[in-house]
Amino acid sequence: MPLSQAFTRQHRLLTGSHYQAVFDHASWKVGNASFLLMAKASEEPLPRLGLVIGRKRAKRAVDRACIKRRAREQFRLRQQSLHGLDIILLVRGRVDHPDPALVSQQLGQLFDKLLAKCRQA
Repeated sequence: MPLSQAFTRQHRLLTGSHYQAVFDHASWKVGNASFLLMAKASEEPLPRLGLVIGRKRAKRAVDRACIKRRAREQFRLRQQSLHGLDIILLVRGRVDHPDPALVSQQLGQLFDKLLAKCRQA
């Protein structure tokens, strides 16, 4: 039976101290003009994802929700490979009226780059 690909509470960074630990001790960083993925190894068996999408970067709530939805989807699809990592997605540039397919493609490429970097270490 295949493992569940749900995005549950255990798959989220929940507290400020969890976020701060990744910001302070990120072992891997990959990014492009719009997004930055930061990751560090954790003691937790499940991978965890935190999202930082400020209102200055994506003005409309619908745009922020689109990015969050696409990020969770790309994380979920790769969560078997990401075990033992705490990851933060940070929106870098201005994102107005994002194209969902383009956001999915960019985030997918970043997650793949992150996986490649983690395997090298």
